[in-house]
Amino acid sequence: MCPLVEYDSLPCYLKHNEFIIKYYRSEWPLRETILSIFSIHNETLNVWTHLIGFFIFLSLTVFATMNFPTQWGVKEDVTNVIAPLMDRPTTRWPFFAFMSGTMFCLLMSSLCHLLSCHSQCYDYVMLRLDYTGISSLIVTSFYPLVFYSFMCDPFFRNLYMSFITLFGVATVLVSLVPIFQTPEFRPARAGLFVCMGVSGLVPILHKVILFGDRAEVVESTGYELLMGLFYALGVVVYAARIPERWLPGKFDLIGHSHQWFHVLVVAGAYTHYLAGTVYLKWRDVEGC
Repeated sequence: MCPLVEYDSLPCYLKHNEFIIKYYRSEWPLRETILSIFSIHNETLNVWTHLIGFFIFLSLTVFATMNFPTQWGVKEDVTNVIAPLMDRPTTRWPFFAFMSGTMFCLLMSSLCHLLSCHSQCYDYVMLRLDYTGISSLIVTSFYPLVFYSFMCDPFFRNLYMSFITLFGVATVLVSLVPIFQTPEFRPARAGLFVCMGVSGLVPILHKVILFGDRAEVVESTGYELLMGLFYALGVVVYAARIPERWLPGKFDLIGHSHQWFHVLVVAGAYTHYLAGTVYLKWRDVEGC
């Protein structure tokens, strides 16, 4: 196994957080870099928090595919929270687009934290895939909210979905600029993704105005606000680099900001999954 190094020994492109002092991998051979998923370093929990999250959402997706009513018919033995009351349930693609976007984000994040230390080229490519994954998560999170809330109003449905999709594409294109990944632009990166997320307040408020008297809307909005809280806390922790800023070197292996950010992202995505099941139950029962 290659030796671990300290922050001062890193090449400039790997210097992202000066408050994490030790246990860095730096320009390891690819084989050792891949196998380091099973060793202890300051990226170990960054890799595994989102890798475990990926498998959680993969399991949820398999469960949903096997148990939720499909748009082509209803399983007779379904006993889950989306009990079928219609022969032709609502289309599922917005829900599964969100699940796919979430899994893509979590997997790209894990690979980025595992492989970026191999070389500057890998660092550049993996960071862009990581930013693309974050954009995918945010964009596809809008799809169940917008599609099912405005399923009977194609104008607003298409307007909101087109807007967030174009916003996501623009964010990915901006992330291709090399200066975007520098430590000086950490607040700008966080701010750009926050703006994408906050724009979701518009369709949520619109939904509440139209259907605020419905229990499903109240429940799904509660989940969405909780999701927003998880994501907002994650962004604050990420941008402020808390708690390692207060005690540099004390959270190198366990407890630094990026690990908390990862946990909060998984928690936020799970609350949105719960909101998605509420939307499906609502539209399966009532349609337009």
